[in-house]
Amino acid sequence: MVIPNSKFLILNSLLAVLALSLSGCARHFTTTGLVLDVDRARSMVTISHDPVAGFMDAMAMPFELEGAARKAPVAPGDRVRFRLSVTRSKSRVDRLELLSAAPTDAGLQQTPATPLLVSVGSSVPDFTLIDQSGEAVSLSAFQGKVVAINFIYTRCPLPDYCPRMVSQFRAVRDRFAREVGRDLVLLTISFDPQYDTPDRLRDYAGRHDAAGPGWLFLTGDAGQIERVCAMFGIQYWAEEGLITHSLQTAVIDRHGRLAAAVEGKDFTPKQLGDLIELVFSSAAAR
Repeated sequence: MVIPNSKFLILNSLLAVLALSLSGCARHFTTTGLVLDVDRARSMVTISHDPVAGFMDAMAMPFELEGAARKAPVAPGDRVRFRLSVTRSKSRVDRLELLSAAPTDAGLQQTPATPLLVSVGSSVPDFTLIDQSGEAVSLSAFQGKVVAINFIYTRCPLPDYCPRMVSQFRAVRDRFAREVGRDLVLLTISFDPQYDTPDRLRDYAGRHDAAGPGWLFLTGDAGQIERVCAMFGIQYWAEEGLITHSLQTAVIDRHGRLAAAVEGKDFTPKQLGDLIELVFSSAAAR
C-alpha cells in the first residue's frame, strides 16, 4: 500500500511525538521565588516559589541543579527566576537567575542595596537602640532566639514600600503566634530618627496592628542608625521631603549569625515565613 505524502508526514509527526513522549521529553516551566537554602556539595537549592502556571501551586521545595544553574551566585534570601525542567522520571532546575530589587515608577525610588558589611553565615555585631516604649534594646539580649529585622520610616507615602514591610512582619507574627516573643523576635528599625521618636513609633505600630510582645519598633541617634543600616546594606537619604531608600530584611539565627538577607520588597509573606521556618528547623537539627 502506498501512503500519500500528506498522510506520511502526519504519521511521521505522530511517531516522533510518541518517541519523544516515551523517551521522557522535558517540559519547561519558569517562575520566581525566594532562596531558602543552598547546598553546593549536593547541587541542591531550596526555594519558596510562586505558583508554576499549569503545573503546581506555590510551595517550598528542594530542587536539584543542573548545568550552568549549579554555578549561579545565589544565597539564602535572594530572589530568583528559575526554569524547571521536568520529564517523566526527574525534575531539575537548569536555569537560575538572580533578580535585583525592582524600582517603582512613581514617587520614591528604591536604590540598589549596598553590599552587606555582615556576610551570610557571619556573626552580627551587637547594637543598642531605643524601642517604642523608650527602653534601650540590645541585639545581644536575644541570643538563643531567631531575630528578623526590617527597616522603614513612618512618613513613607507609598503602600508598597514601608507599609508592605510592616504587613509582611504582621503576617509572620500571625503565622508564628506561639513563637513570637519566646523563640522569635521581630525588629523594625526606622532610618528617620529625627522624626521617628519612640512616641511616633508607638502610634504608628498601633495604627498598623503591629503592637504586641516580641515585635519592637526601634530608633536611636543618627550615628547609631547609620551604623546599623550600614551593617545590612541599607542606603537612605532625604530628597524633596521624602527619604529615598533601599529595602532589606535580615534573619539572624539563634547563634547570632546572619542566616539570610532579603533585598527589596517583591517577595510574599509566605516566602519570608518559609525562610524563618527553615532557620528554626536548621537550628533544631544541630
